[in-house]
Amino acid sequence: MCKSSRREYHVDLHIHTVLSACAEVEMIPPLIVEEALQKGLHVIAITDHNATGNVTAVMEAAAGAGLLVLPGMELLTQEEVDVLCIFDTAEQAQAWQTQVDGWLLPLDNDAERFGPQFLVDAGGDFVAEDTRMRKAPAKVGIEEAARAVHALGGLVIPAHVERDVYGLLYVLGFWPPDLEADAAEVSHNLRPSQAYAQYPSLKNVPIISNSDAHFLDWIGHTRTVFRLEQPPSVAALRAALRQGAGQGFYVP
Repeated sequence: MCKSSRREYHVDLHIHTVLSACAEVEMIPPLIVEEALQKGLHVIAITDHNATGNVTAVMEAAAGAGLLVLPGMELLTQEEVDVLCIFDTAEQAQAWQTQVDGWLLPLDNDAERFGPQFLVDAGGDFVAEDTRMRKAPAKVGIEEAARAVHALGGLVIPAHVERDVYGLLYVLGFWPPDLEADAAEVSHNLRPSQAYAQYPSLKNVPIISNSDAHFLDWIGHTRTVFRLEQPPSVAALRAALRQGAGQGFYVP
């Protein structure tokens, strides 16, 4: 009998850095990497609000550490729905950033009201302050955004879908039947089984959970375990999601 070549990877696909105005100042690359490794994570994604400016720094901080960092973004669509957009390479993330920048309103960030948005290097040292308002809806609908992310080879995962702030199910009231998403993310206080029971429109949607960490201690607090036959990548994660809960992935 052949043994399965699958391996389990602990994954947290929703982590913010100091580029997100609402994140704590401790959310810098070396500390994020250290915390993720201490929590037993194998893969993380950096998903700042409408921004990818710190993804390369975290990827560099993780080089050789045994932690895969996927570059991403938490996009706020024109419907005011948060969507995780996750890629394999910094080049893909930068191409996505260029598109998103074209959809953002020409507003300046009010650092005193919302918090500053810091760009840092791999060591966590200050590089610059991003003064553009990032925590505002982009002028793109969720379905168009999903198609654009997929065209770049990325994953599309509406975030904390049940939440009453920027959650797809709360904002829209249902899961759009034509939405090309790879999964739905639920918050830590809702189990996938509960989500399926409460929201019938999620019936055929893979449900995962992530930390949505804005401070260090929360990293890995909630995670998804993926069973992969190949090294982790966007394609491998997508394949596992298509296999379904209990087969390709599960939320512990």
